[in-house]
Amino acid sequence: MHRLKKIFATDSYIVPLVAIVMGFLVGAIVMLIGGYDPIAAYSALFKRVFGSPYDFGEAIREMTPLMFTGLAVAFAFRSGMFNIGADGQVLIGMTAATLVGIQLAGLPSFLLVPLAVIAAGLAGGLWAGIAGYLKAKRGINEVITTIMLNWIALYLSNYIVRNFLLLKGQNRSEDIPASLSMTFLNGLFDNARVHWGTAIAICAAIFFYVYLWKTKQGYEMRAVGLNPNAAEYAGMNVGRNVVKAMFISGAFAGLAGAGEVLGVFHYQSVFAASPGYGFNGIAVALLGLTHPLGVILAAILYGMLTYGAAGMSFGADVPPELIRIVIGSIIFFIAAQGIVRWVLKPFYLKRKKEKVS
Repeated sequence: MHRLKKIFATDSYIVPLVAIVMGFLVGAIVMLIGGYDPIAAYSALFKRVFGSPYDFGEAIREMTPLMFTGLAVAFAFRSGMFNIGADGQVLIGMTAATLVGIQLAGLPSFLLVPLAVIAAGLAGGLWAGIAGYLKAKRGINEVITTIMLNWIALYLSNYIVRNFLLLKGQNRSEDIPASLSMTFLNGLFDNARVHWGTAIAICAAIFFYVYLWKTKQGYEMRAVGLNPNAAEYAGMNVGRNVVKAMFISGAFAGLAGAGEVLGVFHYQSVFAASPGYGFNGIAVALLGLTHPLGVILAAILYGMLTYGAAGMSFGADVPPELIRIVIGSIIFFIAAQGIVRWVLKPFYLKRKKEKVS
């Protein structure tokens, strides 16, 4: 039994892959029950993503904010907190980037773009830092404060756009001259909205890994997340680490906002409801097992499925809502790893017998 457990631990990377396959199988079963052809549906999905350079570029664009918000949720989780406020932090990042981009429009692009991106990251970090401060100083649960801050961020960003940035006669801000677009790739991706935010997200994932696992500050942050009482007994400043972790988490989400307004839309809308970037980030973080590499891979999968859902609808007449069943099933199997391991157990037993013989 001990040897079998060791095999499971060694091959734990297989569990998410099997969970993905099982999620697709559940989706296929639901399609069959509904009278749809799952093979045609999944073929249309992948054709939508990989069928043309433009679609592939747009799929990359779909993945990018998910990378940022997934990293935001995962970073907070590794530090012992559950950041439900990534959606609001994205909106605050958007608003900061829009303000800088419009108000400082006279600056050259090589100055304006970095300033707008930095402003978005700082604004998102400070917004999340409010929840971190309230937890550190007052013991208020960050789930409650981040949810409330989502609503405040939505109405605050709408107020700023309406009163200071609104384009006359429109329900959006003026155009932002700053741009994160990768114009040198326009020919390769048929003018798809690919932007530098994707590269920044990958750099953020590298920072996530190096900071948490290769630095003293990261070690303290993980220790606080695992056991704050033991960390405090060891002389670590728990409150400071809580605020710092939420700031970094919010900065990741704020950068997602910069990518959306500078790289995709080039303006900020007045939102009737939350855009949902942060809530999708929770799913991505769980799917990626809160590890930076896993989050990037999960964002790629999630983005492909989300963008490809339109292909299922138009190419195979399958309701795009069915892709949510696939995504939900994958997350369920990731969370309920005992089911996946139970499915895999016969294969591991067979391998064990072959090694013994």
